[in-house]
Amino acid sequence: MTGPAGSGKSTTLAVMMHYINSCKRLHLITLEDPIEYEHHHIKGLVDQREIGTDVDSFSEALKAVTRQSPDVIMVGELRDLESIALALTIAETGHLVLATLHTRDAVHAISRIVDVFPSGQQEQIYVQLSQVLIGVAAQQLILSQDESKLVLACEIMRVNSGIQNLIREKKVEQIYSMIQAGRGEGMVTMNESLRELVSLDLIDPDTALAKTTRPKELVQLMDLHGGKRKGEGK
Repeated sequence: MTGPAGSGKSTTLAVMMHYINSCKRLHLITLEDPIEYEHHHIKGLVDQREIGTDVDSFSEALKAVTRQSPDVIMVGELRDLESIALALTIAETGHLVLATLHTRDAVHAISRIVDVFPSGQQEQIYVQLSQVLIGVAAQQLILSQDESKLVLACEIMRVNSGIQNLIREKKVEQIYSMIQAGRGEGMVTMNESLRELVSLDLIDPDTALAKTTRPKELVQLMDLHGGKRKGEGK
């Protein structure tokens, strides 16, 4: 899960954990700073650890967590090289790792992970990431046009064989076009999500343009579907 501060990443992860807990007899562990949502045992067994209270750091918690036989590990935030490296290694051993980053879109989440490492290690990290990454969801919460609620804009990237190859070959800049072409696999770009909110009159076009990292593409999408910016003729 990625997105700016206050975009609801922790809430989305909590809902994902609740869903798994409700459906599967698995051992789930959360590592958070602080714990934001309290989970109870439903079908799964849930253990929650708070950084600074139960353990000193995310990296220390990740070093110890595999000794507790978890199936799913939720990491509140991947902050540094050591915690990211440990999360990748844990994912390689077959555990499902859910985590958050601070980037505006799915493609930059990949770059953010790789760029943490020294240049001499980055080729290895590209290969490792291509093997373990399942998907990236980027989200933003935007005040609606009538200011009555927050609405969700999201980007979904599911890692298929094509995206795996692009990550392994360090062609990250080409991944966005794969997301655009991946509607049939459940993928959506942030611009498509913003355009949909404009078409439903939930946000205005100027607000949408302020929330995108690709404004020219969004203008084309809105023009194609009849969206108009303030001051333009109806």
